[in-house]
Amino acid sequence: MIRLTCSVVLLVFIASVYSTDYFVEKFEDESYKNRWTQSTAKSDLGEFKLSHGKFYGDAKKDLGIQTSQDARFYGLSAKFDSFSNEGKTVVIQFTVKHEQKIDCGGGYVKVYPSGTDQKGLTGDSPYHIMFGPDICGYDKKKVHVIFTYKGKNLLIKKDIKCKDDEFTHLYTLILNSDNTYEVRIDNEKVESGKLEEDWDFTVPKRIPDPNAKKPEDWVDEAKINDPADTKPADWDKPEHVADPEAKKPEDWDDEIDGTWEPPQIDNPEYKGVWKARQIDNPAYKGAWVHPEIDNPEYEDDPNLYLFKDLGVIGFDLWQVKSGTIFDNILITDSVQRAEEFGNETWGKTKDPEKKMKDEQDEAERKAAEEQRQKTDAEEKTKQVDDDDDEDAKSTRVNDDEL
Repeated sequence: MIRLTCSVVLLVFIASVYSTDYFVEKFEDESYKNRWTQSTAKSDLGEFKLSHGKFYGDAKKDLGIQTSQDARFYGLSAKFDSFSNEGKTVVIQFTVKHEQKIDCGGGYVKVYPSGTDQKGLTGDSPYHIMFGPDICGYDKKKVHVIFTYKGKNLLIKKDIKCKDDEFTHLYTLILNSDNTYEVRIDNEKVESGKLEEDWDFTVPKRIPDPNAKKPEDWVDEAKINDPADTKPADWDKPEHVADPEAKKPEDWDDEIDGTWEPPQIDNPEYKGVWKARQIDNPAYKGAWVHPEIDNPEYEDDPNLYLFKDLGVIGFDLWQVKSGTIFDNILITDSVQRAEEFGNETWGKTKDPEKKMKDEQDEAERKAAEEQRQKTDAEEKTKQVDDDDDEDAKSTRVNDDEL
């Protein structure tokens, strides 16, 4: 047992030692501004500020960059040594905290080629990978996973739900050299699969045979009307009938008001539209399946995953309501390293963060209750004073009458 434990520890150690971190950013102090470049492509771009937010697990560890201006675009990026993910896994990971209860805005990152014009960064700047949450209204709460392939931005065909609460969450994208992927939220897998199946990188491998047609005598109706079933003779009844209790008003004038007709009511004897009983169709052959053939236009590409020049990471966002905090960014070639990094950062502060938020909520609840009680007491006192004033006025009036 001891030998097995030592072996596991050794494997973890080896994975950590031989992994490569291409980019790491914890935003521990204002020095991040020396590493990140603010876009100047637009004069009204929003500004990021260093903040741990209103509630946090650790005042130092939870420092991140926070969007600070409402209804703004944001453009900020950082450069790192260019690398290719050829033959290896690449992991992109970061934390997002929408403490403002975001109603519409992005929380994703983009990874660009090394030659990207950082000062001129806009939504039109070509990128390789876009990953992270995007929220707008009640119906759009998704995780984007977009890859650029042959000049086109390809969206994932699966719907991955993102977190929409106020707490910090860890988002991880794993892109493997065998053309598979995995998306994790808070270190738990939420989606995975093959690139070829979940994106439209290529035309389909198989297509319907254009020369195949459903036979004219093919019967694909599973049920038919029972020929032995007939409509009952007393079935047909009107849906509405004249109200038997209605009477013509005494002041009704046919010459002026027209011919009086009693109001209509639902007919209790109405049975609806008659439909014959359904039975199994003896001629039913099942659903016809269109035969498929190999697609002559399909080309296998073993390098769907490949990006030969990854060199810039950035935020190109729009937010209606600001307040999102980004932190703990990591680009590495090791899933194990990403897990460890996530546990060392987000993993250690998530529970204390929730505890502080719960304490703040309870304090606000108590303060609101105290204020309500104070307001109620003041209103009661005012009502008593008003009643005393009315009594005094009434007494004076009675004295005057005497």
